[in-house]
Amino acid sequence: MIKAHNDNRHRWGIIYCPKVGALRPMKRWNEIRDYLKGKGVEYDFIQSENFASIERLSKVLADNGYETIVLVGGDGALQDAINGIMASENYRKIALGLIPNGIANDYASYWGMNEGDYKWAIDCIMARRIRKVDVGCCSYIVDGAETKRYFLNVVNIGISAHVVEIANREQYVFSKISSTLTALFHLLFYRQNFNMKFTLNNQTVEKKFMMLCIGNSNGYGMTPSAVPYNGMLDVAAIKRPMFMGMLQGMYMVWQRKIMNYKLMEPFRTKEIVIDSVGNAHAGIDGRPFEPTYPMRVSIIPEVFNFIIPNKKR
Repeated sequence: MIKAHNDNRHRWGIIYCPKVGALRPMKRWNEIRDYLKGKGVEYDFIQSENFASIERLSKVLADNGYETIVLVGGDGALQDAINGIMASENYRKIALGLIPNGIANDYASYWGMNEGDYKWAIDCIMARRIRKVDVGCCSYIVDGAETKRYFLNVVNIGISAHVVEIANREQYVFSKISSTLTALFHLLFYRQNFNMKFTLNNQTVEKKFMMLCIGNSNGYGMTPSAVPYNGMLDVAAIKRPMFMGMLQGMYMVWQRKIMNYKLMEPFRTKEIVIDSVGNAHAGIDGRPFEPTYPMRVSIIPEVFNFIIPNKKR
């Protein structure tokens, strides 16, 4: 329930996104609700109906004067919320708090937050320690008009995005497991190179790559040196390996040592213009993405208020 605009400044506007495939989707919220009650937090609560609703709901909260918006969700939901808030004229007044609740919580992990400790996440939001963070921006043309899509974590192009697309096809828990296994099979055995062309730092690169990752943050381990407040994007362009090389690459991602992978070309830039990617799929913060090309990916430095923990755990 959204109250009168003038009453919302000191209330939290909470968007709850049940985890995909959860057998008891409201169990998590019931635990959070009880803890909020014990802490005396005043809030208004909205549950997302589906992926498409998160962006709309976050803009509604932003437009109605909520200066603290709290998302209970994962990376994909966070990306949707950022786009909704950035579409509001009030975005500079808003601080976004996060309670991790996703299949992937990579951006939360960067700040030392984990899904299991929702109480600590709530305590951090109550402390309201705000950090201005960078936001990535994808700009491209649709039907003759410029379209923008914002992100906090990573844009993936190539096999990594194809894996995300397969894993997102199913919404039920057992089907989700099956689609995830299928995605991993594709990652190991469907190792296709794509003809890519992009320009960054006054340099044009035109080569075959298996994947191109553009990170404002950790990027699911593909851009482990990216920092979401240095005004730069980290770019990882990876060539197709042989089977054992793929296993080595996956291990190095797990160990956050992918920068040492011999088939990776790393870059750091404020902007990259992607002219073509062959028939490669694209993804953005865990969501399938269908931009047009050429697409300009840039960084907007310290433009968004994010509530961070008092210290990393």
